[in-house]
Amino acid sequence: MPIMLKSSNCVLSNKSEFELAKMHECPLDPGGYFVVKGQEKVILIQEQLSKNRMLVEEGKWGAQCQVASSTHDRKSPTIVFVKGNKYFLGHNMFTDPIPVSIIFKAMDFLSDLEICEVIGIPDIHQLTPTLEECHKLQIYTQEAAWNYLGTKMVAKRYVTSASSVRTPADDARDALATTILAHVPVEEYNFKSKAVYLGLMIKRVIQAQSDKQFLDDRDYYGNKRMELAGSLISLMFEDVFKRFNFDLKSIADKTIPKIRASQFDVIKYMRSELITSCLVFAISTGNWTIKRFKMERLGVTQVVSRLSYKAALGMMTRVNSQFESTRKVSGPRSLQPSQWGMLCPSDTPEGESCGLVKNLALMTHITTDINEYPIKRLVKNAGLQDISIVASKAIHSPAAYIVFLNGNILGVTTNYQNMISIFRLMRREGQISSYASIYVNFLHKCIYISSDGGRLCRPYIIVQKGQPLLNQSHMTELEKGIRSFADFLHDARSVGVYRMDH
Repeated sequence: MPIMLKSSNCVLSNKSEFELAKMHECPLDPGGYFVVKGQEKVILIQEQLSKNRMLVEEGKWGAQCQVASSTHDRKSPTIVFVKGNKYFLGHNMFTDPIPVSIIFKAMDFLSDLEICEVIGIPDIHQLTPTLEECHKLQIYTQEAAWNYLGTKMVAKRYVTSASSVRTPADDARDALATTILAHVPVEEYNFKSKAVYLGLMIKRVIQAQSDKQFLDDRDYYGNKRMELAGSLISLMFEDVFKRFNFDLKSIADKTIPKIRASQFDVIKYMRSELITSCLVFAISTGNWTIKRFKMERLGVTQVVSRLSYKAALGMMTRVNSQFESTRKVSGPRSLQPSQWGMLCPSDTPEGESCGLVKNLALMTHITTDINEYPIKRLVKNAGLQDISIVASKAIHSPAAYIVFLNGNILGVTTNYQNMISIFRLMRREGQISSYASIYVNFLHKCIYISSDGGRLCRPYIIVQKGQPLLNQSHMTELEKGIRSFADFLHDARSVGVYRMDH
């Protein structure tokens, strides 16, 4: 397999300047690239919209809320929109948009009052045309809703003997549990958390209809995530490895039943060059094609520029947007205030790719995935009420703040200030990862906690009661070499410098 230079598996990692010089390597070389077929190739950082987050924007018929659900198994967008004063859910599993009232009936929210409570808007007359859809179609039970959804399902391409026994209603129930809003977990067909999530999407659309400040900005950098070489190569490796196993299984199934003089030797049929050739081809050409997720990207890799040290370093920190460079739109190209300190405001090419190809600032850090368990345990101890036991009416009460972790609803808290102060204290004490992020959105009445990878962070100075914790004594220690810059980041309690994202 191709190995990134200066990575943990590379022979150049953790070598001193003397050892690197002895190996005829430049001590100042930043690494971070691959040598494939004699060429130095770097995988560019790919900028994309964050997954599993609600995004409210203007659509064809007015305000709409879209969520790009992403799990390890599947990726699919779900959209809630308004058309003719009725609210619909759109998904590629269904041939037509489905009225949201039928989706709620399929989730076992049978009465109109329950549906209004889980959406949580004061004026229920806005939902009257949507609720009347169930009465027009004579859908009053969960089974009737499943049967209706079964008639709207997209026909399957492949039908096996096991799936032929299943009814369309069974397929609709499973699609509702595993495919629609796939990132929201459903256990034993208990749709409570998924119904609350869908209700919140509808509430955001209703709020955006009356007040434009509820619309989101997709160019805001807190809504973006960076995809690095590691995640791209892991996706490619997983795709190729599954193909390798499938080919091997097919050969074994054909060969083993036959009567043979010699014993079947599986090693003879292992195509050892398959994984290597696919990875080398992807890195050398820059074409990233993964059939499982319908991913087809061009120009992912580039040849490392060696005009100067700055040019080589700039190649390692280059950020490539997924936006088409031929479209003459100013929004994605313009300089965002949220990019301050994260991206270089001037290092961008001229011409059609202006503003789409950017460069990281020198002090920027890109997060990796953090274990969620310590964060969940902390917020539960800080006064979180689990979403599975909270009444629908209490979720939208004036004092309640909904707590999200990486796009999933954890629960509700009535004392948001206490939760945020405890979280930040534990983070600075080192009890949870220093790259876990928390902030409160008073407009949405939500607390958003993030621990996913691909977020941009930069150092901040902690200020308490109007006074910065960083003082002259710390600067003197830095000048004398008693502390390094890294010490200031890792000892936030005594120093007062901290890395944070949006």
